[in-house]
Amino acid sequence: MTLPPNVHDAEPIPQSARDAIDGLMQSGDLFRYTAPADAPVTLLETEFARMMGSKYALAVSSCSAALFLSLKALDLPRDARVLIPGFTFAAVPSSVMHADCLPVLCEVGENYRIDIADFEAKLADVQAVIISHMRGHTSDMDAILALCDARDIPVIEDAAHSLGTTWSGRNIGTIGRVGCFSFQSYKMINAGEGGILITDDADLVARAVIMSGAYEHNWQKHKGPHGDNSPALEAAFTRWQNMLPLYNLRMSNLSAVVARAQIPELSRRARDGLANHDHVAARLNASPNIDVPPPLPQEARAPDSIQFNLVRMDEYETLSFAAATEARGVKVQVFGQSADNARAFWNWKFIPDLPELPRTRAMLMRACDVRLPVRLSEAELNVIADIILNAVEDVMGPVPAYGT
Repeated sequence: MTLPPNVHDAEPIPQSARDAIDGLMQSGDLFRYTAPADAPVTLLETEFARMMGSKYALAVSSCSAALFLSLKALDLPRDARVLIPGFTFAAVPSSVMHADCLPVLCEVGENYRIDIADFEAKLADVQAVIISHMRGHTSDMDAILALCDARDIPVIEDAAHSLGTTWSGRNIGTIGRVGCFSFQSYKMINAGEGGILITDDADLVARAVIMSGAYEHNWQKHKGPHGDNSPALEAAFTRWQNMLPLYNLRMSNLSAVVARAQIPELSRRARDGLANHDHVAARLNASPNIDVPPPLPQEARAPDSIQFNLVRMDEYETLSFAAATEARGVKVQVFGQSADNARAFWNWKFIPDLPELPRTRAMLMRACDVRLPVRLSEAELNVIADIILNAVEDVMGPVPAYGT
């Protein structure tokens, strides 16, 4: 019997990061503001902004911190209503609450993307929008931006799962006012923890930099993608000096050297992740009881996991399927069937007047999630696909054969 692959470990950290870590350990210089210039965090910001085609980047302690700072930097009024999808991670509504705003939830369809009709219906009393590209699935950004621009509503992209994804050739994270990314271990760039925000708005990034913990005049160590500070950025920093609270959400140099070394690996990882996903998707879609939603035409994805819906299976059959895959060594998470799942909106009980979203709930009760790290071989991918397909057959019986 072929053992299932370990889907929890990421790729090894490149040797260049290990060498840089050794240097940091010798110097003990782990704080981003100790060096007079070119600290690893500053270099990460410069290189990331240049790679993404953005003017500015700010590296922080997590993607949640980036979302929180984005909301605070927009200078929204207290109790501002922020529209978010009903399918996202609990950190997103939590960031809204931390920013003294109120989450407003909209429906998400069976393809894991925002229901545009419900989104539009809920824009009337909204002051900002966070679009979570959940598990790397891009909602219709053309429609979303058109609706929000017409109402002058700023859009923040939660691109935690979408580094390397493009929409009509544009990098995800550069379409809204701000883009926020994660460097947590299960992401395309793995620093264990960490996050980064990007924007072309000098005033917004100046506010975010100061609130992230750039006390006194440490904002002078934040640079644009060309290693300099534009007059607009200098003026914005001067304007906000001592005017904003400090939340101390900085990234350390240690996290930055780990992340920086993986930037050259991103294009390969995105390519391999998509190939892995599509290989498994083609196999799973051969089952009448599994549906892997296709990408939208404008979307070129960079996945490191796969999501699929169980078709014509009741709750008992769904739970039996999950148990059968786990018994074979592959953990399939059914978002709505997993107790206290942080991606199930009904578990976000910290939200006042938590709404019901029947379409999103129905999707989550049948939506499955399996990690597919980009390092997996085709043989390992086939083991995972075989286990899933065999588990479906255990529960639903063999697929009828037609013809001779």
